[in-house]
Amino acid sequence: MRRPTVFFLTAGAGLVLASVFGSLSVPVMQAQDATPTAASIDPTAVLLTPATPQPDGVNLTIYNQGTALVQDRRTFDLQAGISTLDFTDVAASIDSTSVSFKSLTDPNGTSVLEQNYVYDLVGSGALLERYLDQQIEIVTNDGTTFSGQLLSGHNGEIILKLESGEVAVVSLSNVRDLRFPALPDGLITRPTLRWLLDSLGGEQQVELTYLTGGINWTADYILLLANDNQALDLNGWVTLTNTSGATFEGAKVKLVAGDVNRIQNEAQMYDMVMQTASMAPSAPPPQVEQREFNEYKLYEIQRPVTVADNETKQVEFVSGTGIPATTFFVYEGGAFYGYYSPITDQYYGQTGITDVQNWLEFTTGEENNLDAALPAGRVRVYQEDVDGSALLIGENSIDHTPKGETVKLYLGNAFDIVGERTQTDFRFISSNIIEERFEIHIRNRKEDESVEVRIPEHLYRWSNWEIFGNSDPFTQMDSATIEFRVTVEPGEEKVVSYTVRYTWPS
Repeated sequence: MRRPTVFFLTAGAGLVLASVFGSLSVPVMQAQDATPTAASIDPTAVLLTPATPQPDGVNLTIYNQGTALVQDRRTFDLQAGISTLDFTDVAASIDSTSVSFKSLTDPNGTSVLEQNYVYDLVGSGALLERYLDQQIEIVTNDGTTFSGQLLSGHNGEIILKLESGEVAVVSLSNVRDLRFPALPDGLITRPTLRWLLDSLGGEQQVELTYLTGGINWTADYILLLANDNQALDLNGWVTLTNTSGATFEGAKVKLVAGDVNRIQNEAQMYDMVMQTASMAPSAPPPQVEQREFNEYKLYEIQRPVTVADNETKQVEFVSGTGIPATTFFVYEGGAFYGYYSPITDQYYGQTGITDVQNWLEFTTGEENNLDAALPAGRVRVYQEDVDGSALLIGENSIDHTPKGETVKLYLGNAFDIVGERTQTDFRFISSNIIEERFEIHIRNRKEDESVEVRIPEHLYRWSNWEIFGNSDPFTQMDSATIEFRVTVEPGEEKVVSYTVRYTWPS
């Protein structure tokens, strides 16, 4: 019995990124010369010419941290003995240390002797490097042909020694065609994983699993707020972005929402994702099924999806209508920076802010017609104008939000509401006691709408404080914050005042 599959790490050739100036003429039949033979490693080895793979399916698990786990199953006709197998169309952003290969058909009879990630791709820069001191041909934009020995291909210039002995310098920007006699050994057209296998042979389904960067997903939400500000409709979209260098045809896509710690055993991450395959839904699933997965939320798209390279794709994953909502205004005219000792500077914490903020609030619970956890993402809020057209009234982002939690969104500053905060008194009662008094003015310049304004006040001088002489009732929000809530009628001005006394040990 042969050994089970093991993991190997080898370094491939350097990655070359270069612009192609015009067409590239290379005899097609020469491309096979780039494949090293197993015989160069073992005299008894048999070279396997890779058969055309038949995709059996791709599972793509995308984390919202720019990482994806790819599970790619394909069928190959393997020859018996030692042979090489090229697995093409893998992501250029692959983490080569995370690669796992196994035969699903004959796991005990197929083992990996070597694994190489080859990514020295064909490009004008790579070819120029390989053809130094050799004959090439250049055709310029005006049709002039130069043929000679390549002396240099750096710094935006090609320098040739012509047959006459003269030296020609041609700017790359003036090159229409670069013609080389053959594709040099080692260059490939696509990133490739290459294995040296020891197999019993025959048609086998193999499975490749690896982590790659360059794939990310985010959540984007569209909220349509009713004209009375009492309810909203929500649509959530998964936005997939793929710049990994590979296209995944008809993939089964899963999305993991949460802050996944990448410093963990990669095989464990693989096992965790594979466990989700057995979680079958008990009812016909929606377009995107949401379920619990470990300490994260997992969203599975319920149909095959092609995620093309350099593509952004959106799929709706959550929706709700008639979700109860509340809009409110906040005037926060004082600042709080924290303290390590009593603060005695009279003007500390005064900002001169007059803007009154506009906020939207709703809850994600079942009783509020949503019953969904919301992954972190961007939220755009619209409201219909009198002619029925929707206008953007605010945009913000949310963190991962479980079911039943409250979402608060800052939409912008109110145009017709103004706040003003004034310190009207400040004095030392003794060396360890300070009293100060504030007046907060809220002016509502709306013509026909009363507003409720929340006024948080930060008690920023010391932790031991006492409020008295307050004009309105307040709620203590935490150990250093109180909040007033006042209603201001159209065209009116409301004044809130209070005195705070700070005391600390002498």
